[in-house]
Amino acid sequence: MTVQTQPPSADLAETLLAMGRKARAASRALGRLTPEDRTRGLKAIAAAIRTSALEILAANEADMEDGRAKGLDAAMLDRLALDAGRVEGIAKGVDAVAALPDPIGRELARWTVPSGLDIARVAVPLGVIGIIYESRPNVTADAGALCIRSGNAAILRCGSESARSSRALVAAMRGALAAAGLPEDAVQLIPTQDREAVGHLLSGLEGSVDVIVPRGGRGLVERVQMDARVPVIGHLEGLCHVYVDRAADPEKAIAITVNAKMRRTGVCGSAETLLVDTAIADTLLPQLAGALKSAGCELRGDANARAVVPWMVPATEADWSTEYLAPILAVAVVDGVDGAIAHIARWSSGHTEAILTENPAAADKFFAEVDSAILLHNASTQFADGGEFGMGAEIGIATGRIHARGPVGAEQLTTYKYLVRGKGQVRP
Repeated sequence: MTVQTQPPSADLAETLLAMGRKARAASRALGRLTPEDRTRGLKAIAAAIRTSALEILAANEADMEDGRAKGLDAAMLDRLALDAGRVEGIAKGVDAVAALPDPIGRELARWTVPSGLDIARVAVPLGVIGIIYESRPNVTADAGALCIRSGNAAILRCGSESARSSRALVAAMRGALAAAGLPEDAVQLIPTQDREAVGHLLSGLEGSVDVIVPRGGRGLVERVQMDARVPVIGHLEGLCHVYVDRAADPEKAIAITVNAKMRRTGVCGSAETLLVDTAIADTLLPQLAGALKSAGCELRGDANARAVVPWMVPATEADWSTEYLAPILAVAVVDGVDGAIAHIARWSSGHTEAILTENPAAADKFFAEVDSAILLHNASTQFADGGEFGMGAEIGIATGRIHARGPVGAEQLTTYKYLVRGKGQVRP
């Protein structure tokens, strides 16, 4: 196993170019391997993460100490923190990716044209994927595993907050790949926190990088989208909405709303705005507000919401466009499903929205007219997760419309090519 160490700053450009060349060679080698080979490598990675748990936790505790010293807020610390259960969860995530059907070589379509040519469209890897993310160490393993499953090589650039944790995870992953006979350079971590390294990666490393995936806050994503010289699979912030319709079941509505906001406030699927139908605001909103307050959530309401629940903090316009990632929820009373759709159309980031109703027509209208990557009916927005979708894991939730949308798993990290078989045809 090759241990990646901090490069001298003067050699940063060459270091990144060398990583790109190694990643390109690794991606070609991965593409030539069998599905069984890739599965074997993934199982080896899961085992190595379990074996290296103590080293990973020690590295994470050092990251946490630095994070507390820097004054990271509770949401960031929660994203950063690992314990034995979370490390096991990371390993289980890799196991889940290993159990997925291999997406490479899938025949997506096949047909014969009048000339007699037999044409097939088959899935192939994207190639080399640069992944830029912030404080969540689990992204290191999720991204690496999904890239291997889909025959891609990954160049990872973690945030400074999770640098030690990510290095420990990558060391375990690279060691496992080498021991299993797979190219260890299929997973590489940029070994410096120098911000200039991001610029080099966004340049495409002289053609070595095929796609960039940013995972983090709006500032990170906007910088990547502005500066990247290669295609970007974008993940904007999760301004997720829960709309409680007049036909909602009160018991379901309370349980789902509290879960959507408070299960984990620091994840992108956490609800940030609650919309309540004016027809039930007088009766159900006080129950919803009371349950959320009891769970430790601060509520910021519009004038109509505060007319029903006066103790809410007055909402400002900024509250409708803020991803709190904290126990804070904006609350608005809206005029039925049309009002909810209008509010979401104005303020949503296109990530995830939920409607709570027992009226199928209202749910159908919501599904038809809301244009976000994930829509749920009578379920918590916290299910906006590749693992919960049966995809093993995800690199992120894509909120754009090109190539991938919603959870980005192994299947979404492929493109395709055409295989055309003839019998001597020439074109007249």
